[in-house]
Amino acid sequence: MQPVVKAYPNRVSWVLAGNALSDKYFLWLVVALLGLSAKIACAATITYSATLDGASESPSNASPGTGTATVTFDTVLHTMSVQSNFSGLLGTVTAAHIHCCTATPGVGLAGVATTTPTFTGFPLGVTAGTYDHLFDLMLASSWNAPFVTNNGGTPASAESVFLSGIASGEAYFNIHTAQFPGGEIRGFLAPAQVPEPATLTLIAISLLGFGALRRGKPA
Repeated sequence: MQPVVKAYPNRVSWVLAGNALSDKYFLWLVVALLGLSAKIACAATITYSATLDGASESPSNASPGTGTATVTFDTVLHTMSVQSNFSGLLGTVTAAHIHCCTATPGVGLAGVATTTPTFTGFPLGVTAGTYDHLFDLMLASSWNAPFVTNNGGTPASAESVFLSGIASGEAYFNIHTAQFPGGEIRGFLAPAQVPEPATLTLIAISLLGFGALRRGKPA
């Protein structure tokens, strides 16, 4: 009788079928899968943040107002999530935008890149508030028309220039008020320190637990 030879499409299938796997190859599998998961997660979203204050305005001012802004881009879905909180303003809010792109990173002035006259739904007529909104960057309404015209003429081309400008430190989040029409508090957007996705931890725990079981050792 001829021996039965089972075919497995890959090493993972071979292991799941009950075969042994050396510590060397198991470690390689864990590292490879975690690396791939991290790469996919990073490729999909990019997050920037800014601390807002009067000293960062151009020219600077003595406003006691402060705030934060977090802007997250999904490069697959082409969306932009804008979150902000602010308080202590001397004037009431008249508008809020992201300006891009300054000639020199971290300083100077630039035109409005995002929708005008202000972010959709941003709290107006107040000195403190919070904001959270998702924009579709493939819609012309998500942009200031001159920014699109000056950067390729389409939302897609505007998005490309915008992302490049932010990555280069040439974009700032600005809150305008009645007392400071040019902006009471602002901050240049910089890469945010984002915690590793929880899913990666779960993958690691699952794989390590599986490896321990395959070797007959307690996890």
